[in-house]
Amino acid sequence: LLPLVSFLIGVSSQGEFLVEISGTTVTITCPLDEEDIQWELSGKTQDTRERKFIIKDHDSTPANLSCSLGNKKHQLYLNAKVCATCEELDALTVAGIITADLLITLGVLILVYYFSKGRKGRASSAGDSRPRGQKMQRPPPVPNPDYEPIRKGQREVYAGLAPRHI
Repeated sequence: LLPLVSFLIGVSSQGEFLVEISGTTVTITCPLDEEDIQWELSGKTQDTRERKFIIKDHDSTPANLSCSLGNKKHQLYLNAKVCATCEELDALTVAGIITADLLITLGVLILVYYFSKGRKGRASSAGDSRPRGQKMQRPPPVPNPDYEPIRKGQREVYAGLAPRHI
């Protein structure tokens, strides 16, 4: 499970929301710079008046969010997936895991290459007593004269072979 600390940016008409996700906690920062901001979550006014709005134990359901101050109002549609049992990883850890995986894969490829290269030149088992000359191609089989194709002018020979009606 990869990094869960995510930074989403929601764009409104006058600015950008900053959305941070950690576990099941979602923190949204309003683009308005002042304090005493009024927050609404899915039509319900919230108690907080700060620039940051924190949703604890978010259940990943989509929500409409807005922050307003006077006649300025910014709206955000929040559709964030959260996970309670996931581990958070920083970028350095993820880069280390990917690098280690690539190095191990490269090592396995080199080993397979050298082992297959060594086997290529060896002779086969001693039990093989056939001579190693050129393979001879067989000529095509001689056609059976009983099944010759019908030639032009010989239809009358086969005309009497119509199926019998019983």
